Amino acid sequence: MDLSLDGKIAMITGGSRGLGLQIATALAREGCQVSICGRDGRRVDDRVDEFVAQGYQARGTGADVTIDADSAKFYEETVSEMGHPDILVNNVGGRRGSVRIEDTSMEQFVAGLEVNLISAVRLAKMVLPHMKEQRWGRIINIASIYGREHGGSIDYMTGKAGLIAFSKHLAVQMAPHRVLVNCVAPGSIDFPGSTWDRFQRTETPDTVSEFVARNLPMGRFGWPEPIGEMVAFLASDRADLITGACINIDGGQSKSLF
Repeated sequence: MDLSLDGKIAMITGGSRGLGLQIATALAREGCQVSICGRDGRRVDDRVDEFVAQGYQARGTGADVTIDADSAKFYEETVSEMGHPDILVNNVGGRRGSVRIEDTSMEQFVAGLEVNLISAVRLAKMVLPHMKEQRWGRIINIASIYGREHGGSIDYMTGKAGLIAFSKHLAVQMAPHRVLVNCVAPGSIDFPGSTWDRFQRTETPDTVSEFVARNLPMGRFGWPEPIGEMVAFLASDRADLITGACINIDGGQSKSLF
């Protein structure tokens, strides 16, 4: 599909594995210059080498976006080596505490908010001035179905719910500037090293079967490719009328747009 994204510069957090890697691949295939980051600098470099070998324009930064200085480094290196980003995908996330508040320390709860919400706010504030100036930009936040429904650890659910709310609020502010803000809320997505990959390997077959029966009407986990394609679409001018949306997409749970 030609989404007319040739030459656009896209920053993707957590772009060296899983959903982030698939999103970066989809955007690169559509002609974007992709800038990825990840905590494991060696893995980031390996993914960049793979992109370049496929003929894509790519670069990477070893960075933990929950740290102010690392976020600034990722942004500044992107601008220096490629130019100001046109597209920002806030993909990083993960649980830091427990399902039970009694088993979740304040440090874990705050860390969960940092990775699932604050990191996205921090990077959005960096990229917005240029997007507003050029009157074109895309910010796409990767939340979770557990930001809309009950599930996951308490810090994760709270952070992802906050990310959805932030996306809605920012979308209204930025729409007059032709900067579109959207949010994709995946369900249970399986890939090597994912939460659900570990769940299936560490729990009993009966526990896994019970989870699938209760949560996945199609009887299977989702996979990264549809997420990447959705993000690429939302980054394009074909999504010009979609702003402030939260889209659920996965391998059997709900798909809704509001």
